[in-house]
Amino acid sequence: MINAIDSYLALRRATGFALLNARYLLHSFAKFCTEHQETHVRAKAAIDWASQAASLAQRHTRYETIRRFCNYIRLEDSRHEWLPPNHFGYRKTRPIPRIYSPSEIKRLILAASQLQPRDSLRPHTYVALISLLAATGLRISEALGLLFSDITPNGLLIRKTKFQKNRLVPLHETAVAGLGHYLTRRRKARSSAEHLFLSRRGGPLGYTEVYETFQRLMKSANLLPLQGRRPGLHGLRHTFAVRALESSPRDRQGIGQHMLALATYLGHVNIDATYWYLESTPHLLRNIAGVSEAYMRGGKP
Repeated sequence: MINAIDSYLALRRATGFALLNARYLLHSFAKFCTEHQETHVRAKAAIDWASQAASLAQRHTRYETIRRFCNYIRLEDSRHEWLPPNHFGYRKTRPIPRIYSPSEIKRLILAASQLQPRDSLRPHTYVALISLLAATGLRISEALGLLFSDITPNGLLIRKTKFQKNRLVPLHETAVAGLGHYLTRRRKARSSAEHLFLSRRGGPLGYTEVYETFQRLMKSANLLPLQGRRPGLHGLRHTFAVRALESSPRDRQGIGQHMLALATYLGHVNIDATYWYLESTPHLLRNIAGVSEAYMRGGKP
C-alpha cells in the first residue's frame, strides 16, 4: 500500500499540492493496516483508524484523506472498498470575524512605528506590512511571499496563492504612495533576498516572527478581545472584506456583481467564502431578510 500512497502523493504534488499532512496521515494509516493484516483499504479499518483522533474535526480529516486516496487507488484495483463521504457527519463552522475599527488600525500602525531598533528597517517593515494587509485584504502568506518583481504598474501580482492560482491585486493610490515610501528604504537594505519584507537577520520575513511581533503590537496598542473575539493578523483581512461589503450598491444586481468582484479580489475559489462575511455586515443582512420576507409573502423577490 505504501507504493500506491507514494504514487498518489507524487501525482497530486505534480498539480501543485504540498500535502505534508496528507503524507503523514496516509503513512500512519498504512502502518495501521499492516498491523491489522489488511492489504487493501477497508471501510471498517478506515473508520477505526480515523476514530483514534481526539476531535470530530480531526476524525473527519483523517477519514476524508483516506477516502480521497481510495477513490484514486480503486481505479486500478477494485478490491479496495468504496468509502461513503462524511461518515462522521462533520459540518465545518466558522467563527464570527473580529473587525478592527479605523482607530484600532491606526494604533497598530503607530505601535509598529515605535518598534526597536528605531533607526533600522524593522519599524518601517511592520508599518508597511500592516498597512498593506489592511488596505488590500491579502492573506499574510501572500504578503510575506511578495517579491520586487511582483510589483507592477497595475498592482501586486500574487503568485501561487492558497489555491495555487495567480491573481492581480490593484492598489489604491494611497496604498501605492505608502508602498513607495517603504520601497525607498527597502532598496537600501543590505540583503540578497528579493522578498519585499525582511526579517531582522536580513532574510525573508517569516510567519512565526510576524506572529510573535504582532502579539506585542496588540498589547502596545491596547487591543482587547471584542465580544470574545481576540484580535489577530487575519482580522485585517476580515476587516477589509466587511468594509468592502459595506460599500456595496443597494440594488440586488449591484450587490451580486460587487460580491463577485470582491471574491475575485480576495482570491476566493468559492464565493461561499465571501458570503460568510455578510454575518458581520448588518445592513446587507437586513436587505436580504427584507427581500426574503417579501418573497415569502408572495411579493416579488
